[in-house]
Amino acid sequence: MSITIPDLLDRCCLRHPSVLVDQIETHEPGRRLVAYKNVTVNEDFFPGHFPGAPLMPGVLMIESLAQAAALLLLGPGGPSAPHAHVRLHGVDEAKFRRQVAPGDRVRLEVERLGGRRPIERVSARAIVDDQVVTEMELRLAVVTEVATIHASATVHPDAVIGAGTTVGPHAVIGPGVRIGRDNRVGASAVIDGLTRIGDGNEIAPFVSIGLPPQDLKYDGTPTRVEIADHNKIREFVTIHRGTPGGGGVTRIGSRNLFMALAHVAHDCQVGSDIIFGQSATLGGHVHVEDFATISAGSGVHQFCRVGRHAFIGGYSVVTRDAMPFAKTVGDRARIYGLNTIGLVRRGFSPETVRKLRQAYRYLLVSKLNTTMAVERIQSDPALACQEIEYLVAFIKTSHRGVLLRRPSRRDGESVAD
Repeated sequence: MSITIPDLLDRCCLRHPSVLVDQIETHEPGRRLVAYKNVTVNEDFFPGHFPGAPLMPGVLMIESLAQAAALLLLGPGGPSAPHAHVRLHGVDEAKFRRQVAPGDRVRLEVERLGGRRPIERVSARAIVDDQVVTEMELRLAVVTEVATIHASATVHPDAVIGAGTTVGPHAVIGPGVRIGRDNRVGASAVIDGLTRIGDGNEIAPFVSIGLPPQDLKYDGTPTRVEIADHNKIREFVTIHRGTPGGGGVTRIGSRNLFMALAHVAHDCQVGSDIIFGQSATLGGHVHVEDFATISAGSGVHQFCRVGRHAFIGGYSVVTRDAMPFAKTVGDRARIYGLNTIGLVRRGFSPETVRKLRQAYRYLLVSKLNTTMAVERIQSDPALACQEIEYLVAFIKTSHRGVLLRRPSRRDGESVAD
């Protein structure tokens, strides 16, 4: 793992506005680091220090060594947590042996000596042309970043908020909530129940997560919501916790986009990389697999499944399992062929698209019933691939039945795409 100097030095508190380390030569993780500072006449401190006789200030020599020490402590193998910051706590036994002028290339050597947390001791010296310029012992405090909570937010003392997370004005977070690192919780959002949220999620204002399910049988038994990482959850989205009869958990994967007013009911199992359009609604116990798209205003009936890479058109009503790789559209939903555009965008090869298109011809255009069409697909060696195996398994494991209704002629579109 490499060190990115500007990124790590942004976590060096109270540092000079300039980055005073240009290059890293040697890095022994957690032990020693050797870096260089190239001193040029264009440095912003030279005009005033001193006019006509430019010299690098001693305090900036300390700063350059402190920055090199911060890279050692914050970099891979260092003693710091991933979101820690470094503060210069003290300088001991500093000795300045010669001046540094424009044109000098300063070698910065720092070695970790240990210490008692949060204070780390580092031996540091600067060298120009094999001559020691300055040497000292630095004491640096390694501090873990804390969450930022607005003064008007209501956060229960038993809630856990991870480092780097911000909680906006008037947000309400309940006692059983556990939120990871680097999340953003918007103004007036409500997160309650036994809710677990991972890292890097963006939760917009007025979102509601973890409230009781809209199920008349729910008796208040503790149930959960689990949300993974890097989801974008926009305004007025509602996500309800599970029920005892449905497994007790509503689960959401990573990198999903929930547009405004989307709703995820109790016990839903949502995968990753899914797009929910505005006001898209899932009934209870719905399973949505990876890379699906559920467009604006569409509803999926309880206990249904939405297959991988499926596309549900706007304002559609899905009452059976929505087929993977296909376009399902309409208030009495019908299949309008393969989701070709989505598959191409996600890198499916032309050969795989051709095989899927032929499989859907067996399912939709031929005069075979579903059982016979599946047998024909399985027996056709030209269709052998993982995507076809998944398609067949999806059909065979359906409990509500799959949506294989074709559009009528007046709908005016080809089912085979």
